[in-house]
Order: sequence, then structure tokens, then C-alpha cells
Amino acid sequence: MAEISASKARSIIRKAMAKGDEMGFKPLSVVILDAGGHVKAFERADGASPGRFGIAHGKAYGAVMLGMAGTAQMARAEQQAYFMAAVNGVYGGQVVPVPGGVLVRDKRGNVIGAVGVTGDTSDNDVIAAMAGIEAAGLTGEA
Repeated sequence: MAEISASKARSIIRKAMAKGDEMGFKPLSVVILDAGGHVKAFERADGASPGRFGIAHGKAYGAVMLGMAGTAQMARAEQQAYFMAAVNGVYGGQVVPVPGGVLVRDKRGNVIGAVGVTGDTSDNDVIAAMAGIEAAGLTGEA
């Protein structure tokens, strides 16, 4: 099973943070999870609120554990709130079903992890995540 290396994880974070800086986003926090939902790397920009780890983690965790990006999770929550409430119960309240949780796929299309970005609007969080993923030569599913 392919996985995100620590080096790739740090690269994704650097590029996502740089994209946020370039576009004038509010201070971001970025977490990278492997395919098992374990943290590979995390960074919180200067000025980002201290609780951002939990939000970034919840976005990425929901994506990797459900195999469903944050945008799809939000749509599902809007259509079937009971389903996402049940899922969140199963995962101990760790799922944050909004854009900014991005699945990461390798060249073969296998899910190898997820990126969670928080700090600005959810749409801007996705822009930063995708920039980091693409710069690392991987494919993101937002």
C-alpha cells in the first residue's frame, strides 16, 4: 500500500501555506493524515487560533475514513443529516463534514491519505490544500 511520506507531507504543508500567503488568506492550519487516519504532519501558521488542529484534523479524518471528500460530506449532511450524525457518533465526534478535507490519491488513483486545511473560508481552504497536493505531484479530490 502506497503512503504519503513524511517528506511529501511537509512539502504539501509548505505549498499550501505559501498559497494561502500568496492569496492573502487568513492564517491557515494544515494537517496531513495517512490512509489509516494517522497524523503524518501538522503546522499552524503564526496568528492562527489554537483550536485549529481539531478542525483541520476533523476535515481530513472524515475524508480518509469515509473515502469521501469534504464537499461530498457536506452535501450528504445536507441531504441526510441523520447519516452524518451517526457517522460522527461512530468516530467519536471527530468528523467535520465541510470543504477543506481533501482526499489524496497516488498516480494509480489509490487513496493514500487526506489533507485538512482550516483558517479561511472553506472554499479558500480547498484552494490551499489542492495547491499543496498538486505541487507534491499527487491528485486531490476536494
